[in-house]
Amino acid sequence: MKILGYWLLIGLLRLLSVLPYALVARTGSVLGAVLYRLPSHRKHVVLVNLRLCFPMKSRREREALALAHFRHVVRSYLERGFQWFGSARTINRLVCVDSAIDLDDPDAPPTIFMGFHFVGIEVGCMRYSARLPVTALYTRMSNVRVCELARRQRGRFGAEMIERSASARQAVRSLRSGVPLMLAADMDHGTAGSVFAPLFGVPACTLTSVSRLARLGGARVVPFVTEVLPEFRGYKLTIFKPLENYPTDDETLDAWTMNAFLEQQIMRFPEQYYWVHRRFKHRPAGAPGVY
Repeated sequence: MKILGYWLLIGLLRLLSVLPYALVARTGSVLGAVLYRLPSHRKHVVLVNLRLCFPMKSRREREALALAHFRHVVRSYLERGFQWFGSARTINRLVCVDSAIDLDDPDAPPTIFMGFHFVGIEVGCMRYSARLPVTALYTRMSNVRVCELARRQRGRFGAEMIERSASARQAVRSLRSGVPLMLAADMDHGTAGSVFAPLFGVPACTLTSVSRLARLGGARVVPFVTEVLPEFRGYKLTIFKPLENYPTDDETLDAWTMNAFLEQQIMRFPEQYYWVHRRFKHRPAGAPGVY
């Protein structure tokens, strides 16, 4: 992105951050419906993912789900305005928290908060960081300026941002110091440090970093998801109880456990999962590509 485009992006996001939330959300939803009508590679990826994961649904049902997903995805892009530039008060007002654990427990063991890429994941993470200290892992973007902008704005409430490819020592040091680690490991980042585990019966290249860091840091793993509430009422951050018998000594078994939990959450609001990602980009040896 050239420098003019970068500053135009910042200007747009700042403008969106001061507009009424419902207006921005409605605009994004309408724009998503319009963009869905246009042929695109992202639309193709969404439909392939839905066909693989929901073969029991009819083509019409999958297309309706894809349309609903486009509405949510494009809406989430516009909502980056208040997520990146809005005040902590605004985020706290829009995101309610339902936690199965005591977030203020001074004697809590080392904790990894394991998120998943639903469209509301970013605002859920920021809602937590506006309340309590946290170290968060992020994946570097190809555009250096936008990556630095995202890193800076995501961490503006005090979250320590660590690049995913950095040494695990820093993450483990954070856990052992009593600061929770927040990450998401449900994207396909390649076969290095990953195993194949089923997601809706489809082999998915799944990172093993969660169970590995949990073992190194002696940490419990606490899943969380952020749901977009209906009627433009904001979001709900749900923090679950720690996973039982996790981690084990078997990284493949741990990956199966993680994906099984993810399946349960996707079934609650499937239109909000990040289907635009090529989740099955890498395939087991000998298996044909799907995109």
